[in-house]
Amino acid sequence: MIAHNVVAILPLLIMTAAPVALMIFIAVRRNHALCFVLSTAAVAAALLSVPLALSSAPRQATPLLIIDAYALFFTALILLAGLSVLLLSFDYLRIHEESREEFYVLLLTACLGSMILAASSHFASFFLGLEVLSVSLYTLIAYLRINAFCIEAGLKYLILAAFSSAIVLFGMALVYARSGTLALAGISPAMASGAADPALLAGTVMIVVGIGFKLAVVPFHMWAPDIYEGAPAPVAGFVATVSKGSVFAFLLRWLLEPALVSGSPLGTIFALVAVLSMFAGNLLALFQDNVKRLLAYSSIAHMGYLLVAFLASGPHRVMVSLFYLAAYFVTSLGAFGVITVLSAKDRDADSLDDFRGLSSRRPWIAGVFTAMLLSLAGIPLTAGFIGKFFMISAGVVSNQWLLVASLVVTSAIGLFYYLRVLVVLYLPEPPADANPVPFRPLGMITLTALIVLLVGLGVYPGPLMDWITAMTAR
Repeated sequence: MIAHNVVAILPLLIMTAAPVALMIFIAVRRNHALCFVLSTAAVAAALLSVPLALSSAPRQATPLLIIDAYALFFTALILLAGLSVLLLSFDYLRIHEESREEFYVLLLTACLGSMILAASSHFASFFLGLEVLSVSLYTLIAYLRINAFCIEAGLKYLILAAFSSAIVLFGMALVYARSGTLALAGISPAMASGAADPALLAGTVMIVVGIGFKLAVVPFHMWAPDIYEGAPAPVAGFVATVSKGSVFAFLLRWLLEPALVSGSPLGTIFALVAVLSMFAGNLLALFQDNVKRLLAYSSIAHMGYLLVAFLASGPHRVMVSLFYLAAYFVTSLGAFGVITVLSAKDRDADSLDDFRGLSSRRPWIAGVFTAMLLSLAGIPLTAGFIGKFFMISAGVVSNQWLLVASLVVTSAIGLFYYLRVLVVLYLPEPPADANPVPFRPLGMITLTALIVLLVGLGVYPGPLMDWITAMTAR
């Protein structure tokens, strides 16, 4: 029994030991390349241990964590995204005059916090995982200390994350006072039977508000553009994917039963948030000349799209949500990966002018960015199209006509600003002062892998769908 428990939590054990071992190594000897190799090996080992953990699942690892197929799916997704960010960050960090080694410690710790969120079956572990993730992100966002925008973004994230954590804690206290437990299995029945209890409803809403800050959905979205713009490009990609995806994983596990949302005040709140996020995200993106800010507003809209599947009541609710998240991870990491590969020492390549005429300077990178933008827009033969198709199907089956109509209309609006960037990519001539595009082999390998996944999921989504269906059915 003990051996099975150890095997079940093996990915978590590896990701807990890795940053500690890396800190000890850094204390003895500083070596950027070796720290990168050790970090990559640790993430790869944790990823390879996921099938072993699956053989022992489902298993309750203490009252705080449940290791099941759902948690392990997100564990694999988080580790793959973390590996992508690691590969993109190596060449990016080499050109900056910072202490590079601690970056990998923080990134591994952020991945650990995200994995804890995905496996949480208790609000105590949820809060611990959230704080491990958030504290790591404070420093990662402000990592380039010589850049004033990074410091500003880190401070803003610190203040807003602390504020949202306080709201979550207050909400947890109210929920505990009414239900007598912080375990998800005990809170859900209390929510179903005590829907008219104002204290319980207030506590639940406060927790949802705190989660809304982490997901950057309207009206809790104003931090996202500034943080995305100021953060180093690979960190912005991590925030857009792993940070949001892990919080959504907990939200879906907590409110897994459609009855807890459908027809309740929570359902109305989520529907309103989804519609506002879709419209605000896409409309505000129309006015952006900074590509990072544009992607930030785009991510707000995509979180609104994701809530359409979350509010669905059909049997494929979880499958659609997980597939859309996987497609979103690939697409966003690819988009921020392009920015990372193009970035210079003095600043990130986040202006539209940085992409002007890129097709003539580096056609492969321009092609990758084109595919990522088309996927975000939901154009056929991309993972984004399949994800939106499933999303619309789930909304129609659940009779969520307002949400479906909002999704279709706002997707059409979003197509405009994505095409605006594409036009800049294929302008005949770059500006006279355009910087030469450096060759970064690890970044190019990562982008190639992401484009293969993007097109593969768009053309042949069956294997991932079958895997998700099999895992969530266990």
